[in-house]
Amino acid sequence: MKLLLTKFSDVNFEDVFFDSLKEDYQEIPLWFAKKSREGDSAYVFYNDMGGVDGFLYLKVEGGVVNDIEPPLPHGIHVKIGTLKINAHGTKLGERFLKKIFDYVVASNAEDVYVTVFAKHEGLIKLFERYGFEIYGEKNSGNGRELVLYKRLDSVHTNVTKRYPVVKADGRRKFLLTIYPEFHTKLFPDSILNNEDPNAIIKDVSHTNSIHKVYICKLNGADKLKCGDVVVIYRTGDNVSPAWYSAVATSICVIQEVVLLDSFNTVDDFLGYCLPFSVFNEGELRGFYREGKYPYILRFSYNYALPKRLNRATLVTQCGMVDNRWGCTAMSDEQFSEMLRLSGANESIIIN
Repeated sequence: MKLLLTKFSDVNFEDVFFDSLKEDYQEIPLWFAKKSREGDSAYVFYNDMGGVDGFLYLKVEGGVVNDIEPPLPHGIHVKIGTLKINAHGTKLGERFLKKIFDYVVASNAEDVYVTVFAKHEGLIKLFERYGFEIYGEKNSGNGRELVLYKRLDSVHTNVTKRYPVVKADGRRKFLLTIYPEFHTKLFPDSILNNEDPNAIIKDVSHTNSIHKVYICKLNGADKLKCGDVVVIYRTGDNVSPAWYSAVATSICVIQEVVLLDSFNTVDDFLGYCLPFSVFNEGELRGFYREGKYPYILRFSYNYALPKRLNRATLVTQCGMVDNRWGCTAMSDEQFSEMLRLSGANESIIIN
């Protein structure tokens, strides 16, 4: 299974996946042909048989959006032009939501909206889980659709509803160390190897979902709590000195910390970790049996830093103390300077 940014002209529009879209939107065959001629692209999720299981088209709209009621005011808006998924649990939906928010941030948009028929209750619930609210409606020859809308600067009390925004003001901050072999699985190289923030929207890794589970034995990790902000720090590559190769890469928000010995059975442990972990069942069973990783951190992956700061910069310019880092507290000043030097998008981090 894979999620790819694909040209319309390379998508098989005769796939049965598109039949329901053709029923809902009478103009979609002409629209699809036009997009193919213009060379536009969309995110397409392919199953193991090569068929389409998900389709997402996004576009930036400038000015006033007046084909919905009430209109959206003058600004930079992202429209979710077309979205359909064949549900396989919640993770596929999360993958597409992650792509949507990455696109919104990279486009410097103020908000994002989508029109959807009320009959698509599962899709509406997914959007509402991540902070979309019913804004109005759109009436066309296809019928009445709801308009679901989310401003990027709205700070909801629920950490999932305000995603991808990170509320840093008044929150504890930590540097969280991850070894390269685990970091690669949790935060794919297709993001980490590129310091151009616009490249984030082209990441095609299937591991790039919103919620992550990280299993570790770092001192102090058990003291983390919901709402804490963590800066992911990938340790050195064992090729060049860590002073230059170890880097801060991403901003995450803790949702929950669970102790390994709180699970009564391995099945309980698998039930908690497997839906959000990049590790397979055999690896997780090994972790449970060996018991050497006592802390299970569940967090949201909110933001990949546009520019990765190495250990030298974190120490000499951000004021971090040059000692062994694991789960290390950061001051507000250290965190703010790290954001500034990394070129982080100001709309994502609320200080």
